[in-house]
Amino acid sequence: MTFCTPTVYTRPVHEVSVDVLEEMVQRALDGLPEPLRGRIDNLAILVEDSASPQDNARAGTRGGTLLGVYRGIPLTARGSGYGMTMPDRIVIFQRPLERLARDEKHLEELVRHTVLHEIAHHFGISDARLRELGAY
Repeated sequence: MTFCTPTVYTRPVHEVSVDVLEEMVQRALDGLPEPLRGRIDNLAILVEDSASPQDNARAGTRGGTLLGVYRGIPLTARGSGYGMTMPDRIVIFQRPLERLARDEKHLEELVRHTVLHEIAHHFGISDARLRELGAY
């Protein structure tokens, strides 16, 4: 009798330290045109390992890969009563980005795209509108 161990093919993972990923996030922010950067208000950007089940449920990913999330009140929805509130948050999920990346250059591109996508939500741009603009 012959036993065979199935071969499991997985994509290579391009792992970096959280410090390196945070530097990539900062470069993405630094690359924004000054008029946009100047309009970002009361926003913190964090890096976490991966999305929580609640993040996936809110985003409706249903088995998809969530690379980042915006948690807050978009600038377009803030009224005169908005103030003295904790910062909105953009969370970038490190492990899913690393799993998708072919190499460090590709990882930086994925991080940049994710940061810009979540910044768009901060400015009140919906996923539907991003699709119309070809940003997906």
